[in-house]
Amino acid sequence: MARNRDVSRFDEDDVRVRANPRGTRPRSKQRPAHENAADGMVVTVDRGRYTVLVDDIEVTAMRARELGRKGIAVGDRVSVVGDLTGATDTLARIVRLAERSTVLRRTADDNDPFERVIVANADQLVIVAALADPEPSYGLIDRCIVAALTAGMEPVLCLTKADLAPPDDTLARYETLSVPAIVIRRGGPLDELHARLRDQMSVLVGHSGVGKSTLINALIPEAARATGIVSAIGKGRHTSSSAIALRLPDGGWAIDTPGVRSFGLAHVTADDLLWAFPDLEDGANSCPPGCEHLSADAGCRLDGWVAAGQATAERLAAFRRLLVSRSAD
Repeated sequence: MARNRDVSRFDEDDVRVRANPRGTRPRSKQRPAHENAADGMVVTVDRGRYTVLVDDIEVTAMRARELGRKGIAVGDRVSVVGDLTGATDTLARIVRLAERSTVLRRTADDNDPFERVIVANADQLVIVAALADPEPSYGLIDRCIVAALTAGMEPVLCLTKADLAPPDDTLARYETLSVPAIVIRRGGPLDELHARLRDQMSVLVGHSGVGKSTLINALIPEAARATGIVSAIGKGRHTSSSAIALRLPDGGWAIDTPGVRSFGLAHVTADDLLWAFPDLEDGANSCPPGCEHLSADAGCRLDGWVAAGQATAERLAAFRRLLVSRSAD
């Protein structure tokens, strides 16, 4: 039988106090200011680790807890603290993310409600398409144009293998959209492409086999895209297939995106795309709410806007073709 104990004889040392697993200090919402953080640009992203270029030194970093779930993409301007030497097995922390000027997004497919940021702060999207072997994929080109226009970026068409097929039909298809186009022959000069990329942040996309890696290697010989990716400044190797920003010899950056071969556009609405067509935007003000702007039979008033001479029928047709491309295969 258990013996009764006289609790009156207990003192403070006899009482077992359970430790507070969360600590006794009240949690503060105040976060460090990191006033001495260094500024840099994210040049690669790979499984939760970020390569940040800080004063021409590649620093491996992780995202600080205070950033929460905020995504970080290639091209982002960030502030980092910690070990900034770039030495092997060192790790810094990204503590601030600067406001973005542009954001290139896509969804996994057209039914996916979740957007994924591919690249931040890019000026233009260079759509690399072959004129033959393989033939141009107009569906992909159209989708890339939609992605660029709705992101506030300028789309640029780069047509390769002009020695195998003439570019006339492809150029005519995009003439009404005023998309700049560069035509390249195999082994031919790249002066026009160099001029277009100089001092710009450019994203290159394209299907396999269109010659995008060949272009990257010609623009940045040390990139060696066929056998592996060197670092953003020509030192070391990256074997990841994710996006990487490569510094151009004449100034500017080329962002190669080997993993991005199509764009799901579930996040793009008709009004999002209409913003990129100022000659049609005012005419859409008389359309019924929720108008998809696809046809007069569905109530769209843009046909009347064209009939009144405020825009051309070719521009309206091109706009509607891009609208349809959002859900086309």
